[in-house]
Amino acid sequence: MTIRNLQYLFKPTSIAIIGTGTQADGTEANLVRNLMLAGFQGPIMPVIADGRALQGILSYEDIDRLPVDPQMAIITRPLDQVPQLIRALGARGARAVVLISDEPFDGRQERQQLLSQAILEAARPYLLRVLGPDSFGLTSPRNGLNASSGQIEVHPGQIAVVTQSAAVLRALLEWASVREIGFSHAVSVGAKLDVDFGDMMDFLAQDVHTRAILFHLEEIRNARKMMSAARIAARIKPVVVLKPRQLGGGSLVEDAIYDAAFQRAGVLRVNRIEQLFNAAETLATFKPVYNRRLAILGNSRSIGLLTYDLLIQAGGELAEFDQDTRRELDKLVPRGFHSDNPVDLGDQADPEHYRRALEVLLKARGIGGVLVINAPSSPQRDLDKARAVAEVAGRYRRLVLTSWMGGQAARRARELLREQHIAAYDTPGDAVQVFVQMARYRRNQELLMETPPSRPGTFSPDTQQARRIIHNALEAGRDRLNPLETSRLLTAYTIPVVDSRPARDPEQAAAIAAELDEPVVLKILSRDIRQKSQLGGVVFALKNPAEVRQAAQAMLERVARLAPQAVIDGFLVQPSLSRGPAYEITLGIRTGRQFGPVLRFGHGGTESEVINDIAYALPPLNLHLARDLISRTRLHQVMSTSPGRQVDLEALALTLIKVSQMVIDLGELTEMDIDPLWVDERGVLALDARVQIAPLEGSATRRLAIRPYPVELEEAFSLPDGREILLRPILPEDEPALQAMVRRIPQEDLRLRFFQPIRELSHDMAARLTQIDYDREMALVVAERGLPGQADIHGVVRMTADPDMERAEYAIIVERAMTGLGLGPLLMRRIIDYARQRGIQELFGEVLRENEPMLRLNRALGFTIKATPDDPGVIHVTLKL
Repeated sequence: MTIRNLQYLFKPTSIAIIGTGTQADGTEANLVRNLMLAGFQGPIMPVIADGRALQGILSYEDIDRLPVDPQMAIITRPLDQVPQLIRALGARGARAVVLISDEPFDGRQERQQLLSQAILEAARPYLLRVLGPDSFGLTSPRNGLNASSGQIEVHPGQIAVVTQSAAVLRALLEWASVREIGFSHAVSVGAKLDVDFGDMMDFLAQDVHTRAILFHLEEIRNARKMMSAARIAARIKPVVVLKPRQLGGGSLVEDAIYDAAFQRAGVLRVNRIEQLFNAAETLATFKPVYNRRLAILGNSRSIGLLTYDLLIQAGGELAEFDQDTRRELDKLVPRGFHSDNPVDLGDQADPEHYRRALEVLLKARGIGGVLVINAPSSPQRDLDKARAVAEVAGRYRRLVLTSWMGGQAARRARELLREQHIAAYDTPGDAVQVFVQMARYRRNQELLMETPPSRPGTFSPDTQQARRIIHNALEAGRDRLNPLETSRLLTAYTIPVVDSRPARDPEQAAAIAAELDEPVVLKILSRDIRQKSQLGGVVFALKNPAEVRQAAQAMLERVARLAPQAVIDGFLVQPSLSRGPAYEITLGIRTGRQFGPVLRFGHGGTESEVINDIAYALPPLNLHLARDLISRTRLHQVMSTSPGRQVDLEALALTLIKVSQMVIDLGELTEMDIDPLWVDERGVLALDARVQIAPLEGSATRRLAIRPYPVELEEAFSLPDGREILLRPILPEDEPALQAMVRRIPQEDLRLRFFQPIRELSHDMAARLTQIDYDREMALVVAERGLPGQADIHGVVRMTADPDMERAEYAIIVERAMTGLGLGPLLMRRIIDYARQRGIQELFGEVLRENEPMLRLNRALGFTIKATPDDPGVIHVTLKL
């Protein structure tokens, strides 16, 4: 149900606490005490079987006897009683329940599965939301709500935190309480029976009192829901996720896939609980990191150099100072000390030195942030230096991190800095880690807002041929394609492959070698052998037919000895090619447990497992995302900086797009490895590949965590004047065409659409309008035929659904030069049809009263027209679907 009725968890007007009351100081008593101390203004109504009072508040024997209908209930009784209690609460008007229980619950045992189903079925008729089980509860200080089982004071603030673990939330709240860091909301979702991370992401993204969101999670059950929510939330406010690394070889791949998913969503991932704490402290300052170049200022050259080393290890850079900055610092740094980065003010530095040096650095160009370090001198001087730094930092927008080193004497200085909303860390290493993480987050946001180039129009795969190849293999009862089928599959997607010719026996292999009349490579052909080279199933540089015959016979004997159960289908004969300085790449597909198919890219060849230089990305890809995937490998640095080994990186990126399209088109693909894929200045060539398949259940695109471009919505038609026009979903590549259309539209038309005068769309705004989530959003454009980004756009209609997919808001604009051709009615009918197809129940919009043409169209389409009481100039239009 996503965010429906979640407001009753965070701002109820009445609360029932349903427990056993067996102990006077038990969980129920703590809950009552917490609610009262937090300042909850509504009725607090304990329901205790024996009717005893809790914390001086009268309790009731059962739900029916409550004097006021509870909007929210907190249940601490055994879980097998919960379905009956929820039915009774639902009948009394409750719309949210928190399940706080010490019972372990993972939902995988048969009894717990049945109990889960019973709880959800009891809640469904009332649209009642369930938080937990195994929840620590939640707190919303601004609303005077502390519905948690702990005894921790939570300060109001602008950071929201959501955890899977009650223990993690308890630790985080205690840590923040000491530092007086406040939260807008703090929630423990527990076993996520109903309310999950996607729900919370959606709710907090819309919450005006939350400026940043912290998550601790161990797993994601609904990847598409979570990715859709995260991609929307991360465009609005910072989102930081703590996802612990898992143990085991297979889990390494899953962790890498999580990294790829979070990056694609614009979310920052941290790996340790202290990093989440530190991120919370830095986010409390709400100052941006512009790049990963850090200036280090302190009173010890040795500590500065150690910090620099930690910065490089973490992936940051040391900022370089321009001449003006150096000149100003030279005036402040004592003779014999260093004014370059790291800046050393000397062990006799006083507060004024720190004040003036920090001002110089905060005015300098090209610096992402400043880290101020203080090695202990005297307690009073250290405190005065902290006070000077806080005064200067408060006057600038640039991020300042601090580390006042030492024990008890430095603690007061750190407290003073935190009181002034300046991030203060016990060690420089902690500060460096946070800085690099925030710089990485900033880069993720920039990647989201960049406009990717169009996919070259020359790529036109033969999907029917590809589907026939896979269908025939599945019909034959096989779960892998043989090398010849694999070669044909890659060719169907225009991926260049080495010429491969099948041979049934050594004699035919020799005959093929004679026909080729050049050195060849011989490979065993078997559906049962995955690593041919490990069994001696590949022999290179065979010079003549006699060598081929001899190698083939020896290969049969060797494979029969090492893999006697393997069925041999023959051999493959390929020309023995030499591409000189070509790089060997591995490129392919893996199917993850949570996120479905993902793309993998990295260093290939026989050493690939040892080198372990692999990056992952979620499909679908465009050229921009493909280039980013390549750039996340160490190999990219080599390929892009070696003048003697030129590489066609665009051909490599296009190959990734082709593989991404295979994932979208061919739902039966579960695993693929193209290894090695040669790449050099002439392009790419696949030398070997392996493809694993399985029957498809459902649609090919449904298994993807990110909904791909819905090509099925494309529609060509002719205008009354004879021009051919394409109606299609918007693409990120359309940004320049959308900006150009807006520039052509008269100012008055733009005011009617945007409700305010605008001259043009900024890059950020245009990127938000073109880079949409096709799962909850849709924008249809009327465009000329041609490549997106190059073809003119003449009109746009968009629909943005609420997270519940029940209601959606529409907006439309058509270029004035195209009026009278029926584009407005066409776009509106198509978006109405699409909304109905997606199950949307109501389409609505806001129209200025003076926009009579739009109101006439609304009436013609059956919209209900109503004035807005609080704004007479705006008309509210709705259409029931």
